[in-house]
Amino acid sequence: MKKFLSIILTMAMCISIFACAKPLTTKTETSETLADVTSEEKNNMSNTSDTHIVIDHGGNEVQVPNKISRIVVSDIFPIPAVLSVFFNSADKIVGIAPTSASAAKNSLLSQIYPEILNAKSDFMNGNTINVEELMKLNPDVVFYSENNNEQKEVLQNAGFCAIGISANGWHYDCIETLNQWLKTLTEVFKYDDDIKILNERSEKAQKKSNEIYDMIKGRIANLKMEDKKRVFFLFQYNDSTMLTSGKNFFGQWWSDAIGCINVANELEKDNSVATNIEQVYAWNPDMIFITNFNTALPKDLYENTVGTYDWSEVKAVKDKEVYKMPLGMYRTYTPGIDTPITLLWFAKTAYEDLFNDVDLIKETRSYYKDIFGVDLTDDQIKSIFNPDANAGRTYFN
Repeated sequence: MKKFLSIILTMAMCISIFACAKPLTTKTETSETLADVTSEEKNNMSNTSDTHIVIDHGGNEVQVPNKISRIVVSDIFPIPAVLSVFFNSADKIVGIAPTSASAAKNSLLSQIYPEILNAKSDFMNGNTINVEELMKLNPDVVFYSENNNEQKEVLQNAGFCAIGISANGWHYDCIETLNQWLKTLTEVFKYDDDIKILNERSEKAQKKSNEIYDMIKGRIANLKMEDKKRVFFLFQYNDSTMLTSGKNFFGQWWSDAIGCINVANELEKDNSVATNIEQVYAWNPDMIFITNFNTALPKDLYENTVGTYDWSEVKAVKDKEVYKMPLGMYRTYTPGIDTPITLLWFAKTAYEDLFNDVDLIKETRSYYKDIFGVDLTDDQIKSIFNPDANAGRTYFN
């Protein structure tokens, strides 16, 4: 029977590789299938072919090695942190973008997985890949931003196993985007010896996100329109540039998720969009959320320390309602492992009365312990909600 099962599985894998007609399995299917496969049977499958087919977020069929020990992530910046928690190690990550590196150096990621600091970043200059330097890293796979067609062409022409990962394929829904990332990573690493553990960890994180999202939705359901906080996201900020989130970026999803109104939702440009201080005066938001994609802190708005901007007449500044977003494993404005805790932080910050029973410190400690087996210290938890400004240094600055 065991030999018969091995033959059947081998035939199934060959059909999937050469026909490529079967869609990706769901996470549940993947987990159940691999749970029933013994090590000997998995070795037999691996011996039949050294690669398998993965359909990336651009719809490309990518031939991926079964054994992956060297990973590079280019311009899809949150993925190194997701991978580190996915594997409970950053040992396999040999290259990351400078934008990812600056966050790693000044966040929880390098404290829990210090090996991430060994990853090289000199293969990228801004958003451009130096193919010669990338070749030196000898990656088994390279993850890139799915909508960067120029980078895709460079990677494919150079012969790299390039896998496109999307940040906007699910309308900037942070929970669904993270779920899709984890689903694709499960497919990419389906022959890893620890795949069952990886699946379990991913499913727990997804379940927690859904539980917190549903809890928040229940509590804000009766908010009247006039009671909803009007918020502004300061995505990028320096002495010459101010970028925010219109209706087609993560800021809109966060606003909707916690029952707030994104004052810039009239702006329909995809991704970040430029604005100016005069427009902020007109919007006059109740609250301002500063992302970790810039180095500004609330005091910089209170004291007008950047450029010639004058924030003193903005309601959020007058009321001291300016907040720097948390920084866990990565910048929490984007989807990531910290999304459930970020949801709680947003909701409690915006509507303290509705969430006064939520203990953020306790919830954060419990989440990291229960889902990832990580025991956070008091100082580490404090650092999440009081991020270092240097983590905001990106290639935009």
